[in-house]
Amino acid sequence: MHVVLSGYYGFDNVGDDAILLSIIQALRKCQSDIDITVLSNNPAATEKTYGVKAVNRWKMNEIRQVLKTADGLISGGGSLMQDQTGMKTIPYYAGVIQIAKWLKKPVFVYAQGMGPINHPLSKFIVRKTFNKVEKITVRDKASQSLLTEIGVKNEALVVPDPVIGLNGSVFHSKWLADESLSTNTYIAISVRDWPSTVDYKQKIASSLDQLVRHGEQIVFLPMHGEHDAKSSQDVTALMQEKSIIAPADLSIEEKIAVIGHSKLLIGMRLHSLIFSAIYSTPFIAISYDPKIDAFADIVDQPIIGHVEMDNWNGTLLFEQSVKVLEQLTTVQENMRHKVQALQDAATTTAKLALEVFTKA
Repeated sequence: MHVVLSGYYGFDNVGDDAILLSIIQALRKCQSDIDITVLSNNPAATEKTYGVKAVNRWKMNEIRQVLKTADGLISGGGSLMQDQTGMKTIPYYAGVIQIAKWLKKPVFVYAQGMGPINHPLSKFIVRKTFNKVEKITVRDKASQSLLTEIGVKNEALVVPDPVIGLNGSVFHSKWLADESLSTNTYIAISVRDWPSTVDYKQKIASSLDQLVRHGEQIVFLPMHGEHDAKSSQDVTALMQEKSIIAPADLSIEEKIAVIGHSKLLIGMRLHSLIFSAIYSTPFIAISYDPKIDAFADIVDQPIIGHVEMDNWNGTLLFEQSVKVLEQLTTVQENMRHKVQALQDAATTTAKLALEVFTKA
Protein backbone atom coordinates (compact mmCIF):
# COMPACT_ATOMS: atom_id res chain seq x y z
CA MET A 1 0.00 0.00 0.00
CA HIS A 2 1.14 3.53 -0.83
CA VAL A 3 -0.20 6.52 1.12
CA VAL A 4 0.54 10.25 0.83
CA LEU A 5 0.77 12.44 3.97
CA SER A 6 -0.20 16.12 3.83
CA GLY A 7 0.51 18.43 6.76
CA TYR A 8 2.75 21.21 8.08
CA TYR A 9 5.88 19.13 7.53
CA GLY A 10 9.45 20.21 6.85
CA PHE A 11 9.29 23.57 8.64
CA ASP A 12 11.47 22.78 11.68
CA ASN A 13 8.46 22.85 14.00
CA VAL A 14 9.05 20.05 16.49
CA GLY A 15 5.34 19.69 17.26
CA ASP A 16 4.42 18.99 13.66
CA ASP A 17 7.55 16.91 13.16
CA ALA A 18 6.49 14.81 16.15
CA ILE A 19 3.05 14.39 14.56
CA LEU A 20 4.72 13.13 11.40
CA LEU A 21 6.96 10.74 13.36
CA SER A 22 4.02 9.36 15.32
CA ILE A 23 1.81 8.84 12.25
CA ILE A 24 4.62 7.08 10.37
CA GLN A 25 5.33 4.83 13.36
CA ALA A 26 1.65 4.01 13.83
CA LEU A 27 1.15 3.17 10.14
CA ARG A 28 4.25 0.97 10.08
CA LYS A 29 3.12 -0.77 13.26
CA CYS A 30 -0.10 -1.71 11.48
CA GLN A 31 1.57 -2.54 8.14
CA SER A 32 5.35 -2.86 8.19
CA ASP A 33 5.81 -2.71 4.40
CA ILE A 34 3.67 0.39 3.81
CA ASP A 35 5.02 2.89 1.25
CA ILE A 36 4.79 6.49 2.52
CA THR A 37 5.30 9.76 0.63
CA VAL A 38 5.29 13.04 2.58
CA LEU A 39 4.47 16.46 1.14
CA SER A 40 7.26 18.50 2.72
CA ASN A 41 8.76 21.97 2.74
CA ASN A 42 12.16 20.27 2.89
CA PRO A 43 11.87 16.93 1.07
CA ALA A 44 15.53 15.92 1.40
CA ALA A 45 15.57 16.44 5.17
CA THR A 46 12.23 14.63 5.57
CA GLU A 47 13.46 11.64 3.60
CA LYS A 48 16.67 11.44 5.62
CA THR A 49 15.02 11.88 9.02
CA TYR A 50 12.04 9.55 8.64
CA GLY A 51 13.10 7.01 6.03
CA VAL A 52 10.22 7.88 3.69
CA LYS A 53 9.80 9.36 0.24
CA ALA A 54 9.02 13.08 0.04
CA VAL A 55 8.05 15.63 -2.59
CA ASN A 56 7.93 19.41 -2.54
CA ARG A 57 4.63 20.50 -0.98
CA TRP A 58 4.54 23.64 -3.13
CA LYS A 59 4.81 21.90 -6.51
CA MET A 60 1.28 20.89 -7.45
CA ASN A 61 2.42 18.87 -10.45
CA GLU A 62 4.60 16.71 -8.20
CA ILE A 63 1.71 16.30 -5.76
CA ARG A 64 -0.63 15.30 -8.57
CA GLN A 65 1.84 12.75 -9.94
CA VAL A 66 2.49 11.09 -6.59
CA LEU A 67 -1.23 10.97 -5.76
CA LYS A 68 -1.88 9.19 -9.07
CA THR A 69 0.18 6.24 -7.82
CA ALA A 70 -1.19 6.31 -4.25
CA ASP A 71 -3.94 4.29 -2.59
CA GLY A 72 -5.06 7.32 -0.60
CA LEU A 73 -4.31 10.65 1.05
CA ILE A 74 -3.91 11.31 4.77
CA SER A 75 -4.59 14.95 5.66
CA GLY A 76 -3.14 15.78 9.06
CA GLY A 77 -2.60 15.77 11.84
CA GLY A 78 -2.20 19.13 13.45
CA SER A 79 -4.17 22.37 13.12
CA LEU A 80 -4.41 22.59 9.34
CA MET A 81 -7.92 23.94 8.90
CA GLN A 82 -7.60 27.35 10.56
CA ASP A 83 -7.45 30.92 9.30
CA GLN A 84 -5.99 32.52 12.43
CA THR A 85 -2.51 32.73 10.88
CA GLY A 86 -3.66 33.74 7.40
CA MET A 87 -6.17 33.17 4.63
CA LYS A 88 -3.96 30.90 2.51
CA THR A 89 -3.71 27.95 4.91
CA ILE A 90 -7.17 26.43 4.46
CA PRO A 91 -7.20 26.79 0.63
CA TYR A 92 -3.83 25.02 0.45
CA TYR A 93 -4.80 21.93 2.48
CA ALA A 94 -8.26 21.84 0.94
CA GLY A 95 -6.61 22.10 -2.48
CA VAL A 96 -4.46 19.02 -1.84
CA ILE A 97 -7.58 17.11 -0.79
CA GLN A 98 -9.37 18.31 -3.94
CA ILE A 99 -6.55 17.00 -6.14
CA ALA A 100 -6.92 13.60 -4.48
CA LYS A 101 -10.68 13.64 -5.08
CA TRP A 102 -10.22 14.62 -8.75
CA LEU A 103 -8.02 11.55 -9.04
CA LYS A 104 -10.72 9.48 -7.27
CA LYS A 105 -8.47 8.72 -4.30
CA PRO A 106 -9.90 8.19 -0.80
CA VAL A 107 -9.04 10.82 1.82
CA PHE A 108 -8.64 10.24 5.56
CA VAL A 109 -8.54 13.26 7.89
CA TYR A 110 -6.11 12.21 10.62
CA ALA A 111 -6.64 13.56 14.17
CA GLN A 112 -6.84 17.21 13.12
CA GLY A 113 -7.55 20.12 15.42
CA MET A 114 -10.10 22.42 13.80
CA GLY A 115 -10.13 26.19 13.98
CA PRO A 116 -10.27 28.96 14.60
CA ILE A 117 -12.24 29.29 11.34
CA ASN A 118 -13.42 32.89 11.27
CA HIS A 119 -14.02 33.97 7.68
CA PRO A 120 -17.20 32.90 5.82
CA LEU A 121 -15.09 31.83 2.82
CA SER A 122 -12.95 29.60 5.06
CA LYS A 123 -16.07 27.96 6.49
CA PHE A 124 -17.42 27.39 2.98
CA ILE A 125 -14.17 25.76 1.81
CA VAL A 126 -13.92 23.44 4.81
CA ARG A 127 -17.61 22.49 4.57
CA LYS A 128 -17.39 21.67 0.83
CA THR A 129 -14.09 19.82 1.22
CA PHE A 130 -14.89 17.75 4.30
CA ASN A 131 -18.26 16.67 2.95
CA LYS A 132 -16.36 14.88 0.18
CA VAL A 133 -13.82 12.90 2.25
CA GLU A 134 -14.20 9.27 3.28
CA LYS A 135 -13.44 9.58 7.02
CA ILE A 136 -12.85 12.42 9.48
CA THR A 137 -11.08 12.07 12.82
CA VAL A 138 -10.43 15.06 15.10
CA ARG A 139 -8.40 15.39 18.28
CA ASP A 140 -10.98 17.02 20.57
CA LYS A 141 -14.70 17.61 21.04
CA ALA A 142 -14.39 21.32 20.29
CA SER A 143 -13.14 20.46 16.78
CA GLN A 144 -16.01 18.02 16.36
CA SER A 145 -18.53 20.68 17.39
CA LEU A 146 -16.99 23.30 15.09
CA LEU A 147 -17.35 21.08 12.03
CA THR A 148 -21.02 20.51 12.87
CA GLU A 149 -21.55 24.25 13.33
CA ILE A 150 -20.16 25.14 9.90
CA GLY A 151 -22.28 22.50 8.18
CA VAL A 152 -20.05 19.44 7.72
CA LYS A 153 -22.45 16.50 7.41
CA ASN A 154 -19.87 13.72 7.60
CA GLU A 155 -19.40 12.33 11.08
CA ALA A 156 -16.18 13.35 12.86
CA LEU A 157 -14.78 10.81 15.30
CA VAL A 158 -12.81 12.15 18.29
CA VAL A 159 -9.42 10.42 18.65
CA PRO A 160 -6.23 11.26 20.60
CA ASP A 161 -3.52 13.46 19.13
CA PRO A 162 -1.20 10.95 17.39
CA VAL A 163 1.84 12.18 19.35
CA ILE A 164 0.37 10.82 22.58
CA GLY A 165 0.99 7.35 21.14
CA LEU A 166 4.77 7.74 21.14
CA ASN A 167 6.75 5.59 23.59
CA GLY A 168 8.70 7.96 25.84
CA SER A 169 11.02 5.26 27.17
CA VAL A 170 12.98 5.16 23.89
CA PHE A 171 13.92 8.85 23.86
CA HIS A 172 17.12 10.17 25.42
CA SER A 173 19.07 13.44 25.36
CA LYS A 174 22.84 13.66 25.14
CA TRP A 175 22.52 17.39 25.82
CA LEU A 176 20.85 16.69 29.18
CA ALA A 177 23.68 14.36 30.12
CA ASP A 178 26.32 16.87 29.02
CA GLU A 179 24.62 19.55 31.14
CA SER A 180 24.45 17.12 34.11
CA LEU A 181 20.69 17.59 34.26
CA SER A 182 19.15 14.52 35.87
CA THR A 183 15.53 13.39 35.66
CA ASN A 184 13.11 15.32 37.89
CA THR A 185 15.66 17.99 38.87
CA TYR A 186 14.46 20.93 36.76
CA ILE A 187 11.36 22.71 35.47
CA ALA A 188 10.99 22.87 31.68
CA ILE A 189 9.62 25.98 29.96
CA SER A 190 8.09 26.23 26.49
CA VAL A 191 7.23 29.75 25.31
CA ARG A 192 6.32 31.18 21.95
CA ASP A 193 5.68 34.63 20.56
CA TRP A 194 2.07 35.78 20.28
CA PRO A 195 0.64 39.24 19.55
CA SER A 196 -0.93 40.57 22.75
CA THR A 197 -1.42 43.81 24.62
CA VAL A 198 -0.79 41.85 27.82
CA ASP A 199 2.88 41.53 28.80
CA TYR A 200 2.65 37.79 29.33
CA LYS A 201 6.42 37.31 29.00
CA GLN A 202 6.97 39.57 32.01
CA LYS A 203 4.44 37.53 33.99
CA ILE A 204 6.30 34.32 33.10
CA ALA A 205 9.69 35.87 33.95
CA SER A 206 8.39 37.00 37.34
CA SER A 207 7.11 33.53 38.21
CA LEU A 208 10.38 31.90 37.11
CA ASP A 209 12.45 34.25 39.26
CA GLN A 210 10.31 33.23 42.23
CA LEU A 211 10.77 29.55 41.40
CA VAL A 212 14.57 29.92 41.16
CA ARG A 213 14.60 31.64 44.57
CA HIS A 214 12.50 28.73 45.80
CA GLY A 215 15.35 26.41 44.81
CA GLU A 216 14.26 25.30 41.34
CA GLN A 217 16.34 25.08 38.16
CA ILE A 218 14.79 26.45 34.95
CA VAL A 219 15.38 25.01 31.47
CA PHE A 220 13.83 26.62 28.38
CA LEU A 221 13.11 24.28 25.46
CA PRO A 222 12.58 26.03 22.07
CA MET A 223 9.99 23.91 20.26
CA HIS A 224 9.96 25.80 16.96
CA GLY A 225 13.63 26.36 16.25
CA GLU A 226 14.93 29.91 16.28
CA HIS A 227 11.43 31.37 16.61
CA ASP A 228 10.99 29.94 20.11
CA ALA A 229 14.67 30.46 20.92
CA LYS A 230 14.06 34.20 20.47
CA SER A 231 10.98 34.06 22.72
CA SER A 232 12.99 32.16 25.33
CA GLN A 233 15.70 34.81 25.17
CA ASP A 234 13.05 37.51 25.58
CA VAL A 235 11.87 35.94 28.84
CA THR A 236 15.36 35.29 30.21
CA ALA A 237 16.26 38.94 29.52
CA LEU A 238 13.35 39.93 31.79
CA MET A 239 14.50 37.58 34.55
CA GLN A 240 16.81 38.56 37.39
CA GLU A 241 17.83 34.97 38.16
CA LYS A 242 19.79 32.48 36.04
CA SER A 243 18.25 29.91 33.69
CA ILE A 244 19.32 27.64 30.83
CA ILE A 245 18.11 27.65 27.21
CA ALA A 246 18.44 24.31 25.43
CA PRO A 247 19.77 24.41 21.85
CA ALA A 248 17.07 25.18 19.30
CA ASP A 249 18.38 22.51 16.92
CA LEU A 250 18.07 19.49 19.21
CA SER A 251 16.47 16.49 17.49
CA ILE A 252 12.80 15.66 18.00
CA GLU A 253 13.77 12.75 20.24
CA GLU A 254 15.98 14.96 22.41
CA LYS A 255 13.33 17.66 22.76
CA ILE A 256 10.77 15.08 23.85
CA ALA A 257 13.26 13.77 26.43
CA VAL A 258 14.13 17.24 27.77
CA ILE A 259 10.47 17.92 28.53
CA GLY A 260 9.60 14.39 29.61
CA HIS A 261 12.45 14.15 32.12
CA SER A 262 11.57 17.42 33.84
CA LYS A 263 9.64 17.49 37.11
CA LEU A 264 7.16 20.05 35.75
CA LEU A 265 6.47 21.80 32.46
CA ILE A 266 5.19 25.35 32.16
CA GLY A 267 4.19 25.42 28.51
CA MET A 268 2.51 27.31 25.70
CA ARG A 269 3.11 25.02 22.71
CA LEU A 270 0.52 22.25 22.44
CA HIS A 271 3.03 19.55 21.72
CA SER A 272 5.20 20.55 24.65
CA LEU A 273 2.16 19.66 26.77
CA ILE A 274 1.73 16.38 24.89
CA PHE A 275 5.42 15.53 25.30
CA SER A 276 5.03 15.94 29.05
CA ALA A 277 1.90 13.80 29.03
CA ILE A 278 3.77 10.94 27.33
CA TYR A 279 5.89 10.73 30.49
CA SER A 280 3.04 11.60 32.92
CA THR A 281 5.00 14.74 33.78
CA PRO A 282 2.62 17.39 35.18
CA PHE A 283 2.20 20.65 33.29
CA ILE A 284 0.74 24.11 33.77
CA ALA A 285 -0.52 25.53 30.50
CA ILE A 286 -0.46 29.13 29.33
CA SER A 287 -3.11 29.34 26.62
CA TYR A 288 -3.12 31.25 23.35
CA ASP A 289 -5.49 28.98 21.42
CA PRO A 290 -8.53 26.75 22.19
CA LYS A 291 -6.45 23.66 21.38
CA ILE A 292 -4.38 24.31 24.53
CA ASP A 293 -7.52 24.48 26.69
CA ALA A 294 -8.89 21.34 25.04
CA PHE A 295 -5.83 19.18 25.72
CA ALA A 296 -5.38 20.47 29.26
CA ASP A 297 -8.99 19.46 29.92
CA ILE A 298 -8.47 15.99 28.44
CA VAL A 299 -5.60 15.19 30.83
CA ASP A 300 -6.96 17.29 33.72
CA GLN A 301 -4.04 19.71 34.01
CA PRO A 302 -4.38 23.41 34.99
CA ILE A 303 -4.37 26.48 32.74
CA ILE A 304 -3.00 29.48 34.62
CA GLY A 305 -4.29 32.03 32.11
CA HIS A 306 -4.44 33.27 28.54
CA VAL A 307 -1.79 35.43 26.88
CA GLU A 308 -4.44 37.96 25.84
CA MET A 309 -6.07 38.22 29.28
CA ASP A 310 -4.76 40.20 32.26
CA ASN A 311 -6.43 38.14 35.00
CA TRP A 312 -3.29 36.27 36.09
CA ASN A 313 0.23 37.17 37.16
CA GLY A 314 3.63 35.74 38.00
CA THR A 315 2.80 35.11 41.64
CA LEU A 316 -0.27 33.04 40.73
CA LEU A 317 1.83 30.96 38.34
CA PHE A 318 4.52 30.52 41.00
CA GLU A 319 1.98 29.44 43.62
CA GLN A 320 0.33 26.99 41.22
CA SER A 321 3.74 25.52 40.38
CA VAL A 322 4.61 25.03 44.06
CA LYS A 323 1.21 23.40 44.66
CA VAL A 324 1.80 20.90 41.86
CA LEU A 325 5.33 20.11 43.04
CA GLU A 326 4.12 19.50 46.59
CA GLN A 327 1.63 16.93 45.27
CA LEU A 328 3.90 15.56 42.54
CA THR A 329 3.42 11.82 43.10
CA THR A 330 -0.37 12.09 43.26
CA VAL A 331 -0.56 14.32 40.18
CA GLN A 332 1.71 11.96 38.22
CA GLU A 333 -0.43 8.93 39.10
CA ASN A 334 -3.66 10.65 38.10
CA MET A 335 -2.07 11.79 34.84
CA ARG A 336 -0.67 8.32 34.11
CA HIS A 337 -4.14 6.83 34.41
CA LYS A 338 -5.66 9.32 31.94
CA VAL A 339 -2.78 9.16 29.45
CA GLN A 340 -2.67 5.35 29.30
CA ALA A 341 -6.19 5.23 27.86
CA LEU A 342 -5.22 7.84 25.25
CA GLN A 343 -2.08 5.92 24.26
CA ASP A 344 -4.07 2.72 23.80
CA ALA A 345 -6.52 4.56 21.53
CA ALA A 346 -3.88 6.42 19.49
CA THR A 347 -2.86 3.41 17.40
CA THR A 348 -6.49 2.79 16.44
CA THR A 349 -6.48 5.89 14.21
CA ALA A 350 -3.85 4.40 11.91
CA LYS A 351 -5.92 1.21 11.63
CA LEU A 352 -8.98 3.26 10.67
CA ALA A 353 -6.98 5.00 7.92
CA LEU A 354 -5.72 1.74 6.45
CA GLU A 355 -9.24 0.30 6.53
CA VAL A 356 -10.49 3.25 4.48
CA PHE A 357 -7.78 2.75 1.86
CA THR A 358 -8.24 -1.02 1.75
CA LYS A 359 -11.98 -0.74 1.12
CA ALA A 360 -11.60 1.89 -1.62
